[in-house]
Amino acid sequence: MVSVRRLTAILAADVAAYSRLMGTDEEGTHERLKAHLQELVNPKIEQHRGRIVKNTGDGFLAEFASVVDAVRCAVEVQCGMAERNEGNPPEKRIEFRVGINLGDVIAEGEDIFGDGVNVAARLETLAEPGRICVSHVVCDQVRDKLDYTFEDLGEQQVKNIARPVRVFGVRMGDMAATVSSVEKPPLRLPDKPSIAVLPFQNLSGDPDQEYFADGMVDEIITALSRIKWLFVIADNSSFTYKGQAIDVKQIGRELGVRYVLKGSVRKAGRRLRIGAALIDAATSAHLWADRFDGSLEDIFDLQDQVALSIAGVIEPTLQAAEIRYSAERPTDDLTAYDLFLRARWIASTYERSHLAEALELLEQAIRREPRYGPALALAATYRVDLENFDWSDDREEQENREMAVDFARRALRAAPDDPGVLGRAAMVLGRFGEDIDAALALVDRALALNPSFAFP
Repeated sequence: MVSVRRLTAILAADVAAYSRLMGTDEEGTHERLKAHLQELVNPKIEQHRGRIVKNTGDGFLAEFASVVDAVRCAVEVQCGMAERNEGNPPEKRIEFRVGINLGDVIAEGEDIFGDGVNVAARLETLAEPGRICVSHVVCDQVRDKLDYTFEDLGEQQVKNIARPVRVFGVRMGDMAATVSSVEKPPLRLPDKPSIAVLPFQNLSGDPDQEYFADGMVDEIITALSRIKWLFVIADNSSFTYKGQAIDVKQIGRELGVRYVLKGSVRKAGRRLRIGAALIDAATSAHLWADRFDGSLEDIFDLQDQVALSIAGVIEPTLQAAEIRYSAERPTDDLTAYDLFLRARWIASTYERSHLAEALELLEQAIRREPRYGPALALAATYRVDLENFDWSDDREEQENREMAVDFARRALRAAPDDPGVLGRAAMVLGRFGEDIDAALALVDRALALNPSFAFP
């Protein structure tokens, strides 16, 4: 097949919180997304002389000969989605995040590849639901040609792109009132202390270590969630702020929390440093800051130290035992733990090749540690995703289902008191026709163990 290069405007879009939507109403979400694409998105792309390159399960990739057409199309799609979502409850709204870049791509058949496509995909992850992020070159090309203004979001370090990307958000002027992500009234604070843990900065100097920093945050959230008097925001909500300039007061209003934790992770060889600061979201006052140094062999102790220190600031009378794990660590094998974190990071894009790579990494982790409950549970749910996205051949379907159920059952035997394992196992067993009552019982037990638990 002949490959050619061309300059093109690339539009990448995905559905915010797609996994949550599918988890609560799989068939309904699929049908609503299909209707939005057929009735709004595809006609708008055609109207603005673009073409769909491919659908990605939870979104799409399109290209335009004109960057002006690409931005105008994106704005009209977002405004149209706001109108279509009007009157729907939040749990049923489908909201797109859109990224647009102008770049040189490799065209091969109907597909396009290259750094220009990758940048568009990363811009999409920085956009809030219902909004659009564009690169610096797009902003320069269209700012005097379209009746929109642009907010400079600064340089952002994004996954798998070596250089920082200058990002601009599209402000849609008079049309902004129709967009579903307009400023929302502040959420009411819960009755008990509440906290959101924001994505930590990766200071390792290696973008490939981003997965490790995200994994540290997830572990700290899990540790804090074990404190029953503390309300902890799930990572799939707090991670929507990844790569954005932080306004602590705004985050407090939007998530309904009193405290915000931000921090950084630096990994150099076998040494590790975690820096963290606890902030009062109402006043922006720094309540506590500290750093924790150790080796990779101390990683689990460091995570507990961070969580214990935070809890001690929020509630000075906290007993140290309250933060300690009630069950054994899921693994003491650091290589298996690293494989688990890498798999979760790679699969976050939900592309077929990435999901296959993630499964291979998880199976390596399981071979090293056969009773690694979280790895078994994650492998089970990724096998469900293969079927959800129609990525398994018909002849492989039965084998895939059997492997998913086997992983889920092994995970339950290995970690019967881990809320994350219980939630994933419930989803797998329910999805593949096992006892629905048993699956619901697993969900109830997960929430009893961790009232702040939210399945990502």
